[in-house]
Amino acid sequence: MSSTETSRVPLFATMQRIPGGLMLIPLVLGTLVATLAPGALEIGSFTTGLFKDSATPLIALLIFATGMQVSARSSGPVLAHAGTVLVMKSLIPAALVVLLGVFVGLDGILGVSLLGLLACIDNSNGGLWLAFAGQYGDARDRGAYMASAVNDGPFLTLLFLGASGFGDIPVTDLIAAIVPFLLGVLIGNIDAEWRRVMDPVPNIVIPFFAFALGTGINLGDVVTGGLTGILVGLVVAPFTGFLVYLGYRFILRRGKQSGLGFAAGTTAGNAVATPAIVASADPKFAEYVGTATAQVASSVLVTAILAPLIASYVLKRAGALKTTATPQVEPS
Repeated sequence: MSSTETSRVPLFATMQRIPGGLMLIPLVLGTLVATLAPGALEIGSFTTGLFKDSATPLIALLIFATGMQVSARSSGPVLAHAGTVLVMKSLIPAALVVLLGVFVGLDGILGVSLLGLLACIDNSNGGLWLAFAGQYGDARDRGAYMASAVNDGPFLTLLFLGASGFGDIPVTDLIAAIVPFLLGVLIGNIDAEWRRVMDPVPNIVIPFFAFALGTGINLGDVVTGGLTGILVGLVVAPFTGFLVYLGYRFILRRGKQSGLGFAAGTTAGNAVATPAIVASADPKFAEYVGTATAQVASSVLVTAILAPLIASYVLKRAGALKTTATPQVEPS
C-alpha cells in the first residue's frame, strides 16, 4: 500500500486504539460466527484451516517471533530490571495462586478456576509496558520488556500446574511449549535480519488465532465468565502492579520512578490462548476452558486500562511524571 493511500474504513487503526483490541475484537467475532452460523466454518479446506483450526500453529509462530526479539547482548542493569519484573509480576503471584489451589482445588474461587487465575496473573502485556516505559522510563525500563518475552505464552502456567501436581502435564509438553521460544532466541541472536523480518508477526497472526479461539467459546460462558473476568482484572492490576512497584523501590532502588512498576500489572493478550493449550496437554482442564478464556479476555481489557492509570497516578504523586521519549506501542 502506498504511504499516501488512506483507508476507507480504518479497521486496523480502530482495533489498535482499543486496549487489547487486536485480540479481543476478533475473539468476539469468532464467538458470534460460531454461535450464529457454526456451519460456515465447517466447509473444510482453507476456510476451516484458517478460521477454525489455526490457533495452535499461529500461537507457536508468535512464540517463535517473540523469542527472536530477546537479545543476548543486554547489559547488567537491563537484565536486573527484567529479572525483577519477572519475579515480582509472574513467579510470586503464580506461586500464591498455586498455594490458594491447595485449599480450593481446581474449581478455584468465586467462579474463577485455578486455570483461569493462573492464565490471568502469571504474564504481562509487553506492548503496554513498552509504550509506558518508552514515555516515562529509560533504556533499563524498556529493556525489562524481556520479562514479557519470557512470561508470554502458556509455559509458566504449564510449569506451575505440572510442578504443583494439579495438572498431569507431560515433561515433553513443557519442553514443546518452550522450544519455539528458544529457537527464536537462538536465530534472532545469530541473524539480525531474521529478527527484523519477524518483527511484524504479532500484528499479522494475533487477529487470526484470536478469531480461531473465539470459535471454541460458548456465548453463555462469555456472559458469566466475562463478568468474573472483570473482577479478576480489578484485582490483577493493583496487586501484581504493587509487587513490581516494591521490586522497583526496594530491589532496583529507583526512588520516584518506582511507580513505573504498576504499569506491569496487566494480563497479556496472548494469554487468551493459554486455557486451550493447557487443556490440550491435560484433558481434565477441558471443562474450564470456555469460562477461563472469557475471563482472561476480560482481564486483558480491564488491566490494559487500569494499570497505566495507576502507574501515572503514583508517578504524579511522586513528582516523576515526565516524558522522556516518544512511546512506541507494540502488541502483546
